[in-house]
Amino acid sequence: MVTAELAVAIPSVVLVLALCLVAVKAAVDQIRCVDAARVASRAAARGDDPARVRALALDSAPTGAHVQVEGAGGGVRVTVSARTGGWGALPGWELSASAVTPVESAS
Repeated sequence: MVTAELAVAIPSVVLVLALCLVAVKAAVDQIRCVDAARVASRAAARGDDPARVRALALDSAPTGAHVQVEGAGGGVRVTVSARTGGWGALPGWELSASAVTPVESAS
């Protein structure tokens, strides 16, 4: 009897553990997207070269992230998006973070 119960319980525990690990990875990747957007937005507001801004964002962002830089009425908006992958049949999520920084004036 114990063997049948273990045969049901162990895969359930493994599935819950896998879901928890995927969720933690998604949370870490979301934080990395936020950090990448902030760093790139500050660099763009200082007037750094657009290629450098993208490089800074991609250095901080999760692997495979996409960076979009655009002017936003006196400021710079940087959006970093990435797809976090699930494992096997577990789902992944589309993550995104934006940061807007006012453009610094040259004085």
